[in-house]
Amino acid sequence: MRDVLAELARRVERGETVGVGTVVATFSSAPRPPGAAMLVGADGEVVGSVSGGCVEGAVYELARQVVADGRPVLQRYGVSDDDAFSVGLTCGGILDVYVEPVGADTFPELAEVVGAVRAREPVAVVSVVEHPEWVGRRLVVWPDRVSGDVPSARARDAIADDARGLLAGGRSGTLRYGPDGQRRGEGLTVFVNSFEPPPRMLVFGAIDFAAAVARLGAFLGYRVTVCDARPVFATRTRFPGADEVVVDWPHRYLAAQAEAGAVDGRTVVAVLTHDPKFDVPLLEVALRLKLGYVGAMGSRRTHDDRLRRLREAGVAEDDLARLSSPIGLDLGARTPEETAVSIAAEIVALRWGGGGDRLSRTEGAIHG
Repeated sequence: MRDVLAELARRVERGETVGVGTVVATFSSAPRPPGAAMLVGADGEVVGSVSGGCVEGAVYELARQVVADGRPVLQRYGVSDDDAFSVGLTCGGILDVYVEPVGADTFPELAEVVGAVRAREPVAVVSVVEHPEWVGRRLVVWPDRVSGDVPSARARDAIADDARGLLAGGRSGTLRYGPDGQRRGEGLTVFVNSFEPPPRMLVFGAIDFAAAVARLGAFLGYRVTVCDARPVFATRTRFPGADEVVVDWPHRYLAAQAEAGAVDGRTVVAVLTHDPKFDVPLLEVALRLKLGYVGAMGSRRTHDDRLRRLREAGVAEDDLARLSSPIGLDLGARTPEETAVSIAAEIVALRWGGGGDRLSRTEGAIHG
């Protein structure tokens, strides 16, 4: 829902009730993950997507219906048999989509949620999607408080605890309980939509390749920082796509960020300096942290020299094994923009376990 949140808030603020469809579960090769959302305005305008085009028409009609009658619906879309489907996914997957009317009366906490997301504060929106009486009710869960209207204190406490667990891991998903929030049983299903702060991409080295990587990192949803010790190169003018441009020695900046708890297992680091006086001290710090990705640019000769220097500095072999160097996938890239694509492709592949092979030469599910 993050992609449509600002537009949803704008329409609700002006008094509109909007139909919102949210993917709450996927099976097989579904094209969009849980949390993907599509809204249908009173004027018929569509924002967002739940399936990349496969079932948008059906969700559009259902969204108009739920706004008209005020009753949310949990609907499954997918292949109905081996040969045909009425409203299905051409890729063969199955989606559960929760479609609800959203307005100032049904979601009074919306403005507060939008404020938290803009301030990069973690918050989760929990919707009851299955229950004999509570469908459409909602909780908003912060790390330190809960707001909403689930009637049962037992269910409220259980849901809030579990939602915080998903939020801490940056995950959205469905949770199931007994009808009064019992940890065992069924009858109550909720969807937790986590709005964790965006992951960070730290790009070290204020060169032309860094500008391309910063633009692509921002496109992928990262909060991008470019850092270089040379103030003449590390300027906002040269890196308009970055959220921050920092003038500091790379290893000192990363160590300070780690000390402040500002990096985590989702953080990716791209070392583009290919200068030993910058990248070796930086990689000493980076490889000893639990980061999502650490890559370093340079030729194979530079890579071998870098490994020698890191071993001499005492970096363990297990830590060296996590270094992606030379950085990126083999795409035959030549330009800074093409190189940025190869780096981004490697980050995505490592994040989701992809092999980087051509899909036309592989078998099995396309979407994980």
